[in-house]
Amino acid sequence: MGETVRRAGRATAQLMTAGGLALLSYLFLGVLLFTAVATVIVIGAGVLPETVLLLRRMAGFKRRRVAAWTGTAVPEAYLPLTGGLSERVRTALADPGTYRDLRWLAAHFGYGWLLAYLALPLWAVGLLADGVWCGLLRQRAVVLPLIGRLADLDAAWSRALLRPSPDSGNRARLAERVEELTVTRAGAVAAHGAELRRIERDLHDGTQARLVALSMRVGLARRAYDKDPEAARKLLDDAQNQAEEALTELRHVVRGIHPPILTDRGLVGAVRALAASSGLEVAVGEDGLAEGPRAPAAVEAAAYFVVAEALTNAAKHSGADRARVELVRGPGRLTLSVRDEGRGGAETGSAGASGGSGLLGIRRRVAALDGTVEVTSPAGGPTVIDVELPCAW
Repeated sequence: MGETVRRAGRATAQLMTAGGLALLSYLFLGVLLFTAVATVIVIGAGVLPETVLLLRRMAGFKRRRVAAWTGTAVPEAYLPLTGGLSERVRTALADPGTYRDLRWLAAHFGYGWLLAYLALPLWAVGLLADGVWCGLLRQRAVVLPLIGRLADLDAAWSRALLRPSPDSGNRARLAERVEELTVTRAGAVAAHGAELRRIERDLHDGTQARLVALSMRVGLARRAYDKDPEAARKLLDDAQNQAEEALTELRHVVRGIHPPILTDRGLVGAVRALAASSGLEVAVGEDGLAEGPRAPAAVEAAAYFVVAEALTNAAKHSGADRARVELVRGPGRLTLSVRDEGRGGAETGSAGASGGSGLLGIRRRVAALDGTVEVTSPAGGPTVIDVELPCAW
């Protein structure tokens, strides 16, 4: 009997919430009327997208309540309300989800409060009848379980009304995908622009300056050759040193564009070279990369730079003395994980393995290839950066 009462109590709470939401939907009718009038007279058209967003929040709350009661999520599919005012208004009016939510709102106003109202007399009858039938005679309860049936009915009707059709779900997913690709493209363009500016700065401040100084040294040596061969020889020695430094700077810039070691030794060899020069005690593990075809050059370059950025920031900021890099070949993807045993805090950019702009750069580089980045960095560590890159082997 005690378990029956508890179940009936949970069902009643579900029904009372539905009743309260039904009352709120009645009050929302005034908002809808105001929005309709304001939209018709044009001057208040800006209210329409906000009203639709409020309607989506109400429907979303009901979806969460149904999911909590049944244990199964209710899918949702909406077109994103983005862009200028006119575009948002057109999207709100063209979105099938708007009319689906309105249909649910109207129906829920009827059955929401009705089912909640029916639960009240069932309690009065159930406590008396089931108290004798179940509590004294030890038989299965009959009346109080009906309250749970009412909650099941509310959830079933709400699910049927709120579940998007396959066609509208596909359109919403397509629109969401387009918006996601727009954001990632903007990030890739920004990262590409920043990379070009870095290369230009490195060439201008480093290699170009050394080549100008080299040209001046050679000119001075040529003019001094007949009069003072010893001074000319010294100038030529300096010029040779500057030429070597310029070559070193140029190699550094080239490595920043596409590391030659990737071409020569592959991703695993390049990562092991990074680990050896990182200043940390780095263990490198690989699964499946030593056999079979290599990943595309763009995927290898992204993975290389992710590892390089993570290890560099771990050495600078985490306070760790060791780290681990795992590379795994999977069906249609390349996954990598960089873990350091430092102080953590990478998500806030304070001290983790890739805090601040380093983590942003990793996210942009991976997003450009439609990959995913997950950072786990609690205070006190460890910091783990998991990256998954789509890859056609």
